[in-house]
This record gives sequence, C-alpha cells and structure tokens, in this order.
Amino acid sequence: MRAVEQQLVVGVDGSEDSLTALDWATVEADVRRVRLRIVYASAWQHYEARKPSFGARRDPARVYADHVVAQAVERARRRAPAVEVLSDVAAEDPAAMLVRESAAGAMVVVGSRGRGELASLLLGSVSLSVAAHAPSPVVVVRGGEQNRKSGFGEVVVGIDEGKEASASVTFAARAAAAHRARLRLVHAWRCPAHEAPQRPQPAEPTDFHQIRAEGQLDEALSYLMRTGTEVNVHKYAVEGSARAALLAASTTADLLVVGARRRKGHIGMQLGPVNHAVLHHASCPVAVVPHE
Repeated sequence: MRAVEQQLVVGVDGSEDSLTALDWATVEADVRRVRLRIVYASAWQHYEARKPSFGARRDPARVYADHVVAQAVERARRRAPAVEVLSDVAAEDPAAMLVRESAAGAMVVVGSRGRGELASLLLGSVSLSVAAHAPSPVVVVRGGEQNRKSGFGEVVVGIDEGKEASASVTFAARAAAAHRARLRLVHAWRCPAHEAPQRPQPAEPTDFHQIRAEGQLDEALSYLMRTGTEVNVHKYAVEGSARAALLAASTTADLLVVGARRRKGHIGMQLGPVNHAVLHHASCPVAVVPHE
C-alpha cells in the first residue's frame, strides 16, 4: 500500500477553521482506515527559539503549540477511537512543513483560514500555498455545515478539456467508493456563437461542442472502468464556464475534486484560475490533485 493511503496529515493552529479541518480529517481517516497525523508548525516559534534562555521557563510559543496539539489529539480520539493518532510540533513555516509532509506521500488536509487571518470568504495564505506546491493531494475544508457533514452523498470531479482523466478521477472515485457515495463527472463546454453573438462565427452547430464534451466524459468513464473501482457514476456536460459549473455543483456536493493546473509565475508555482475560483468560493471541501 502506498504511503498516501497509509497516512492522512492535518494541519492545526487552534483556529476554528483548523478544528473543522481536523474533524473532517478524523472522519476521513476512520473511513479509509489509515493513521491520522496532526501537525502544528510556527515560524514565529522558530524565531523565539533563537533568543537567549534565562532559566527553565518554557517558550510560550511552544507551550501554546503543545496545548493546541494535545487538544486536537484528544478531540480526534474522542471522535474516532479506532483511528491511530500521531502528532508533531515543529519550529518551521507551516506551509513548508505541510508541503514536506505531502512530499512523503501523505494526503494533506487544511482549513480554509488560519489563526490571525482576517475573516473572509477568501482562502488563507497557508492553505493556498500548500495547494499550489504540494506534490500529493490537498483537501481544503470549506463550505457550510451541511457540506461538511461526516456522511457523504456525492463526490464531484471536474474533467479538464483536452486532458486525459487520470489522477483526479482516480482520487474522486476512491473517495466516493470509500463513502459509498455517487460520483458525478462534470465537464463544461462553450459554443463560440453563444459567447459572442454579435460577431460572425464558424458555422459549427451547437451539437458539435456538446458531443465533444460528452466524448471527454466518456473517456473519463472508460479510464475509470479500467481502474476497476466500483462506484455509481453520473456524467454531466454543462454549457458555460468551468468555474460556474463547478461552483454550482459544489452547492450540493460533499467533496469537489479538481486537477492541479499549476504554472510557473513570478512568485513561484501558481494555480490556474479555475483552481483559484473553487478554492476561494466553493460551498464544500475541495481536493486539489496534482496531474501525473
């Protein structure tokens, strides 16, 4: 069994959003029958550790970190007694630590915002950085209580235009199978004539674009069947933007899965616009799965 299937890592910092992520990760570890590793990292703690020590008084940052982790471990064990729970505290940048955990093969779970970040619909900096750089799947737990409940009814996965279905479809199918949920494959298509009716367009019938979109879904379904994963699958070809289609689907989903479309930017690796849209605005937890 691969490491990613043996262990699930969740980052905590004492914030409400991180506790929500912890609860989600605990249930997921229980369903998947894997270990749960709770980690806390703070760069500020690292700077405090450089100061000269006078006496045996413990660093307040370390005391706080140990308290947060101890509370998190107790919370997880109460929620899922059968899950093996591990923990770690590090004097390190939190995003860097979680990316490193991901590099070891673990699926990483984070909250949508951390302690000290302004309350907003937008995603926190640590969560966004981890989603942009982690080599393994990252789940950002967001959305309303109804969309974060422990029982799964539906997993939605976005199918990219012109890309062979692989890692994201496999991840979504396994999640749906683990929860005995249905899997919805969503692919958005657009007809140029509908986008700009005032301009002359090539005489391509609307059916051409819809049929091509349905072909993308058929390819994804064929790939899924070859993996042998048994799951109840529904296909949806939706006219419009991928952003709008996935955000609409997230309102009734329990998990939204997207492939990571990363590009090199002036500040390092950056996610594509659709990834950004769902991470900032989806109504349910979002899994970002790197393309193979």
